[in-house]
Amino acid sequence: MLDQGAPPHHPTGNAPASPGLGARLMRRKPVERLVAEGGQGEGGSLRRSLGLWQLTMISIGATLGTGIFVVLGEAVPKAGPAVTLSFVIAGLTALFSALSYAELAGTIPVAGSSYSYAYATMGELIAWICGWCLVLEYGVSVAAVAVGWGEYLNDLLDGTIGVTLPTALSDPPGDGGLFNLPALIVVLLAMAFLLGGARESARANTVMVVVKIAALVLFCAIGVQGLRTGNYENFMPLGMAGVSAAGATLFFSYIGFDAASTAGEEAKNAQRDLPRAIMLSLVIVTALYVLVAAVAVGAKPWRDFTDSEAALAQIMREVTGQTFWGTLLAFCAVVAIASVVLTVLYGQTRILFAMSRDGLVPKVFSRVHPKSGAPRANTLIVSLFCGVLAAAIPLGQLADATSIGTLFAFALVNIAVVVLRRTRPDMPRTFRVPLSPVLPALGLGFCVWMMGSLSAVTWVVFGVWMAVGLVFYFVYGHRRSRLAPSEK
Repeated sequence: MLDQGAPPHHPTGNAPASPGLGARLMRRKPVERLVAEGGQGEGGSLRRSLGLWQLTMISIGATLGTGIFVVLGEAVPKAGPAVTLSFVIAGLTALFSALSYAELAGTIPVAGSSYSYAYATMGELIAWICGWCLVLEYGVSVAAVAVGWGEYLNDLLDGTIGVTLPTALSDPPGDGGLFNLPALIVVLLAMAFLLGGARESARANTVMVVVKIAALVLFCAIGVQGLRTGNYENFMPLGMAGVSAAGATLFFSYIGFDAASTAGEEAKNAQRDLPRAIMLSLVIVTALYVLVAAVAVGAKPWRDFTDSEAALAQIMREVTGQTFWGTLLAFCAVVAIASVVLTVLYGQTRILFAMSRDGLVPKVFSRVHPKSGAPRANTLIVSLFCGVLAAAIPLGQLADATSIGTLFAFALVNIAVVVLRRTRPDMPRTFRVPLSPVLPALGLGFCVWMMGSLSAVTWVVFGVWMAVGLVFYFVYGHRRSRLAPSEK
């Protein structure tokens, strides 16, 4: 009899060769394993408490407000009145990618979003690159939106008590200040909600979403009274290049449905509700973006938008000649933008939760608090990092860095949906992208086109970020991956 403790005999006398580097980089995580591990963390599990309504509100909360309340002032000088067309182009790009997200979210309902989809279809290295892009996308997005929140807070303080925060405490270095205190405060407030758990955060977000929709409807009702047809003349002053450049910046405003997909492990019926929430939220958000942008550029000459990060409140004051309406809108914007910070910060923590569970980042990010069912240590670390980032970096640089990370991740999702169709054609799908692979190919093409519209500086930042990420992967994640042969 053979000794069961002895190593197996091989004809060559040598142990079987370990997989080569290429094979290790391409190792894929089975879909069944991804789904089976859903919700499981270190020391506890996430709680399934979110229905279709809450998921839709998370998606709208993470999207609606960013482009209109914050980035509109950055985008209009690039495109002129044609900024409305920029929103349409960005929305179309998001739509093609959203269709792919909807199919994959219904098929692989897990917290990792496009990172997990890439892991199941294209292998670990591509998954890591996608996850690293998502860290850039979410983390920088939180910081960018927080910067805009401070602008509206100053508007609100000025309209109610007649004071504003000094520039030194309300602007980051490079914009004339020393430290953006309001940006740090709103991130810490969002952190406090998230520490209470997903259900409590979803309730607070729903209230804030209702406030922001009401605010934008009010803006349109009042702003339309100030429309001047002359403001639409010379509709595309900087040509199609300006429209696409503004669209690339504004694409930063469409990451909300990605945030909804990160809630896959806390949804009651993820396979049914996630695709519906993604598509419903995108339609609502795009319609409101285009409508509000059209009213804004009709009521205010496009050249006057330069360096205007609280543009809507200013337009309300100019149209009515009264401070009350602008102050009311500033209040609504303070509430609305806070919901973007809350939901995008939520998405960031869940991405890192999934990556940590796979062993690619430290275990602290997947540690779940047994009482709240939330990854508390993860939330604290991410919130402090994003808060410091928001306090120290100007808005424009943050928005473009978010856009390139978002577009890259979306491009990978469009590829992943086609790959999974071919490798696992018989898998049950609650939603299917129509005209595949044509629409995913269009989504990929739009993403590549809009990435090409971003500045050289943004590409340099992106290149440095990816280089840092690859170093971290090969030093830490590659060896500690739960798919590594030594841990099988």
